[in-house]
Amino acid sequence: MPNSNAKFHCNHRGGQEAGRRELVSRSLQSAQHCLEDQDFGTAYAHYLLVLNLAPELKSSVKETFQFTLFKWAEELDSLARIQDLFNCYEQALELYPNDEVICNSMGEHLFRMGFRDEAAGYFHKAVKLNPDFADAKENFYRVANWLVERWHFIMLNDTKRNLTYLKAIENAIHSGCKSVLDIGTGTGILSMFAKKAGASFVYACELSKTMYELARDVVAANNMEREIKLLHLKSLDIEIPKHIPERVSLVVTETVDAGLFGEGIVESLTHAWEHLLLQPK
Repeated sequence: MPNSNAKFHCNHRGGQEAGRRELVSRSLQSAQHCLEDQDFGTAYAHYLLVLNLAPELKSSVKETFQFTLFKWAEELDSLARIQDLFNCYEQALELYPNDEVICNSMGEHLFRMGFRDEAAGYFHKAVKLNPDFADAKENFYRVANWLVERWHFIMLNDTKRNLTYLKAIENAIHSGCKSVLDIGTGTGILSMFAKKAGASFVYACELSKTMYELARDVVAANNMEREIKLLHLKSLDIEIPKHIPERVSLVVTETVDAGLFGEGIVESLTHAWEHLLLQPK
């Protein structure tokens, strides 16, 4: 009896495998027929089934799957079926999480719909995955021009202003402030000033996804990615000890704009004073 049971299970598994191969083969044929008929939605559904049943085929069908996805996405876009479009890209990225072409295409749809910050994230990921991907690089620089306000460039090139900030931060740290929170870090310049001045712990928060990614690149380029903790958060949402372990001894910020209150600086600094900054004894 034991041998009979083992043989039954073996035959059962063999039958399941044969059934899987047959379903995959038929689905591939159906997908091809649908593509010939320009029925991209049905073809896309067939490819999803194939890739879920036979992940070993991911490499061999990738280009055809991409073509089908992009054509189907164009149709969904023209029909204003935006949620369905996003669902398709989410499914595709679950199957190919490190595919720069799909990331770039997702970013292009987001950009056209006005979601520029989110688009920048996908373009940035595509460039990270393939630094030689010209389309993704062009798209990232294009969206960055929309998102990175011109005053960032003016401030970064204002030597007198930057040296004043550096001196003030150095004075504070040399006076005993060893933990620093940089609110609205932008490119991360104040955080790097604090670290170079000798701060033991530096935390930086940035709400804009684009500026957050930019700060990560700048900090990494200066070999400080392990010394500065970057948070993609609004300062009002920072919690202790969830995001930072304890209150800091110094808060720095460059969030003052021409109108002084344009970025909610009073609210941010009040919150920092009450919840994130060490209180004087």
